[in-house]
Amino acid sequence: MNTPKGYVDTEYLQAMEKLLGRLKERTYSYMQIKTGDKVLDVGCGSGIDTIPLAQIVGSTGEVYGVDFDGTMVAEAEQRAEQAGLKAWVKHKQADATSLPFESDYFDSCRSERLFQHLLDPSLALNEMKRVTKPGGWIVVLDTDWGSASTDTIEIDLERRLTRFYTEHMLNNGYSGRQLYRLFKTHGLQEVANEVFPIVTTSYSIQRQVVGMNELEYEALAQGVITEDELRRILEDYEQADADGVFFCYGIQILMVGRKAGSL
Repeated sequence: MNTPKGYVDTEYLQAMEKLLGRLKERTYSYMQIKTGDKVLDVGCGSGIDTIPLAQIVGSTGEVYGVDFDGTMVAEAEQRAEQAGLKAWVKHKQADATSLPFESDYFDSCRSERLFQHLLDPSLALNEMKRVTKPGGWIVVLDTDWGSASTDTIEIDLERRLTRFYTEHMLNNGYSGRQLYRLFKTHGLQEVANEVFPIVTTSYSIQRQVVGMNELEYEALAQGVITEDELRRILEDYEQADADGVFFCYGIQILMVGRKAGSL
């Protein structure tokens, strides 16, 4: 089955949940959620975040999650039902650039690692701003894949693969570094940011997070790297892993801003 560029599955989301748990909680705190609030998660996936958000707003609140993938939406709905939260947690299949909600509806909204997959993240941020009440907070966490780096003696090969992944395996691989400009040009107020390094010392986790099988196949097909070069860098990664010294990191950028006006 053909999948969209940058597509991720439930297994990937679960792996990222383990890596980003503390950052998820950080996004919730920046939303400044109160009991009874209406909040939105754009790009909700399988509902990993809508469930804890529902626990924060309580039964008098309302949580909506939207995702372009109907399979993810169905799984999110099932999760909400299993958690006993379905009365105030809803999930819809929708495009982030055309949200199916009235203007000024939500007290706050968030998006996590979605913009890297979008062809036009500006449209998505405009929609998030539209559906948020005046004075409400908009929070976006996204990746700057250009910052990713893995320790290896094959520095040139590692840089080639990183740039190829950032620019060709994703629609918007530099999304994290673009957030400040997006928030400012969309007129959001009190814009603030935090930068978080994400480190992994597990080669197997790194292969899963990046989707290295597909990356290697495409890099070979596009002539970015030769079979001999690929063999060399993989041997170096595998030896580092065997020696217990594999090291890789990347940067997550959290941006927050308030819609003009007051609640």
